[in-house]
Amino acid sequence: MRTVTMPKAHKNVRWREDDEPWYQQFWPWFLIALPGSVVIAGLSTLYIANRYSDDLVVDEYYKDGLAINKELGKQAIAQELGISAQIKVLDRRAQVRLSGALSPESFILRFSHPLEADRDFSATLSQVAPGLYQAALPAEVSPNWHWTMEATDNQWRLDGSLGPTDFIGSERPPQP
Repeated sequence: MRTVTMPKAHKNVRWREDDEPWYQQFWPWFLIALPGSVVIAGLSTLYIANRYSDDLVVDEYYKDGLAINKELGKQAIAQELGISAQIKVLDRRAQVRLSGALSPESFILRFSHPLEADRDFSATLSQVAPGLYQAALPAEVSPNWHWTMEATDNQWRLDGSLGPTDFIGSERPPQP
């Protein structure tokens, strides 16, 4: 390291001059790291926001509203026929006890996650005894998941949600 003396105009001013190039010093890298870390944090936030976005807002709310009116009509038909269901879940198997005026050979059971639409799935339940239906589930469910049962001919529909008492064979239901 050498000391540089200024010309007479700057008589009392002295500073040091380093022999190292700028890229081997601390301060330039420190000053580059600050905005660089902000850029990395912003890109990470953008990725998280796109990957784990909520599916609660619907673009075509009018069409969905009309579809809901049709579904309410199907629920009314199920109520007129006296159809009710009791669901029990054991690991990845669903068992449904269906009571009412009719006894279809099979029907569709849909499970929907309360927040993440990409985790929704459906299964076709087949009759194993009068009023008793079973199916293997492609994924695990937990309390607060919503379920929908529909006839294969699309004439009636039942809705509900799973509670802790709907799980059998274990002391505690699986956590969401």
